[in-house]
Amino acid sequence: LGEDKRFYEHSGVDWPAAARSAWGNLWNTHTRGASTLTMQLAGLIDAGLARPAAGRSLPQKIGQVIMAGRLERSWSKAQILEAYLNSVPLRGEVVGINALAQTLFGKHPVGLKPAEAALAAAMLRAPNASPALLAARACALLQLMGRAQDATCAALKGVNGDIEALLVRRPARPLGEQLAPHFARQVLRADGPAQQRSSLDAQLQRYAMSLLKQQLGELSGRNVEDGAVLVLDNASGRVLAWVGSSGDLSSAAQVDGVLARRQPGSTLKPFIYQLALERRLITPASLLDDSPAQLSTPAGLYLPQNYDRAFKGYVSARSALGNSLNVPAVRLTAMLGTDAVFERFNALGLALPETSGFYGLSLALGSSDVSLLGLSNAYRSLANGGQYSPVRLNAQVSTASRRVSSAAASFITADMLADNSARARTFGLDSVLATAGFAAVKTGTSKDMRDNWCLGFTQHYTVGVWVGNASGGAMHGVSGISGAAPIWAGLVAYLQRGRASRPPAVPAGVVQQRVVFEAEREPARPEWFVRGTELATVRSSDLMRSNTSLGISNPLSGSIYALDPDIPPQAQKIRFEGQSGQWELDGRVLGAGRHISWAPWPGQHQLRLLDGQGRLIQQLRFEVRGAALK
Repeated sequence: LGEDKRFYEHSGVDWPAAARSAWGNLWNTHTRGASTLTMQLAGLIDAGLARPAAGRSLPQKIGQVIMAGRLERSWSKAQILEAYLNSVPLRGEVVGINALAQTLFGKHPVGLKPAEAALAAAMLRAPNASPALLAARACALLQLMGRAQDATCAALKGVNGDIEALLVRRPARPLGEQLAPHFARQVLRADGPAQQRSSLDAQLQRYAMSLLKQQLGELSGRNVEDGAVLVLDNASGRVLAWVGSSGDLSSAAQVDGVLARRQPGSTLKPFIYQLALERRLITPASLLDDSPAQLSTPAGLYLPQNYDRAFKGYVSARSALGNSLNVPAVRLTAMLGTDAVFERFNALGLALPETSGFYGLSLALGSSDVSLLGLSNAYRSLANGGQYSPVRLNAQVSTASRRVSSAAASFITADMLADNSARARTFGLDSVLATAGFAAVKTGTSKDMRDNWCLGFTQHYTVGVWVGNASGGAMHGVSGISGAAPIWAGLVAYLQRGRASRPPAVPAGVVQQRVVFEAEREPARPEWFVRGTELATVRSSDLMRSNTSLGISNPLSGSIYALDPDIPPQAQKIRFEGQSGQWELDGRVLGAGRHISWAPWPGQHQLRLLDGQGRLIQQLRFEVRGAALK
């Protein structure tokens, strides 16, 4: 190396060179400086060790030597050299070899010719030297390397004018289009050939980037600067667009918003309704109670609230999901049991980092952290009728699918999400969620408006959008409908151009029945049902049957009972209550009916409730602590 000939031999300090420099300084002889590249890097990393105009003091030199030793022990020579070349100031205000190569030569460093590389190396010692001096030093370096035949000194003089122009030229923007840097990292990390065909659609990727930046521009002044977009092909799982950040609008552009875990708000509710439909706990016409609730949990009372702090009374499951009501979703989670909901979320690939007991009933309202990638693929499984398969980053690799939910429950859930009338009470009939063709969609906003989401799918594509701040800062008055939804709607409109989106085919086991609501609680309408659950009239007397009596009402999932040896055993029996059916405990049949009593026994227990055909209605776990009662 022209700047440090013994770089690969010393351990941070070139002591022979330091001795020669000290001897020369003693006799006032002009000698070359003894700072190694590692020592210079120490000065670039630590501002306290930077070289002042009057030169470094003795304490600074000692500090530089100490840090150079640390760098040599911690980093490889290649890492030290890379860090130095990326940090060293060069001509004018240009910093780093990458910026110099692009600004002076219009190419990336890897494409530099020997003469250009020599010229760049000559600038390390004296970045602002005259063009003639730089050309002479570059020529000397080439001769030292035995490469003078590749570029003569006469050829070097031809770039002198560019060196002068560099003094007044603004640094160029990075060469080439930075179209999908976050996606590229994932492809390079994935197993497979070094060169492979990407699954991305470049035109769609550009459009998604432009929509995100346009929307964030319109939200300027509301403390929001980040966003992410993902588009998946429903059939193959290929990633068609992956926008990890808002680029230059973000102060954390390197953070990949597609992979970052954030709270999803109400976007998890469809999977709770899907599970409840599958287990025949509800139908789309079942009346759910949206009223103030105090739900007992192992951690205490839980009092869920709606987004608008208002309650709607008894509403159908279709309306409750469409209008994103919180209390009905929490009640359904209580009926299903948090263990069952937690297991379903993980089966959908959300990979929740904690246990079901950690989240409790707040699972229904998105208290867990999920990624846009995982959540979008979960919606894709809903689009595929309950079939789940991983996403694909390239165009070649195929992945096997597995069934997570029934096709019937998935179809009905998708139909509820696509019903523009069902969400009219909250969003209106002309909201941005209304599309020309079929599209099932759900928005979500996390606590304190830190994140907002819009997830949905058409016949062919699944689109996921997140808007927020990588720092976790709260936005000012930005919800899912005003933040993420316009981007989602723009992408859906773009994808539907010339390719109509049709509703999915009705699967086996789904029937349609006209439903009338007593007292006109809701308008009469044709409704979809899982075969065997259909009804023609929803009466007021059905309210309890369609809600609290469904499933297991006691015990709650995760309950802990403590046995007291001073209390008679007959007074400590646990009463299992809920929908009429067959009760099983730890695989043993206890009996049938709406309730049954059981003499408790210490340990972990699994309680199951089955209907008359032996189908599982609900299962949960609870614990009994203390000595066995005699």
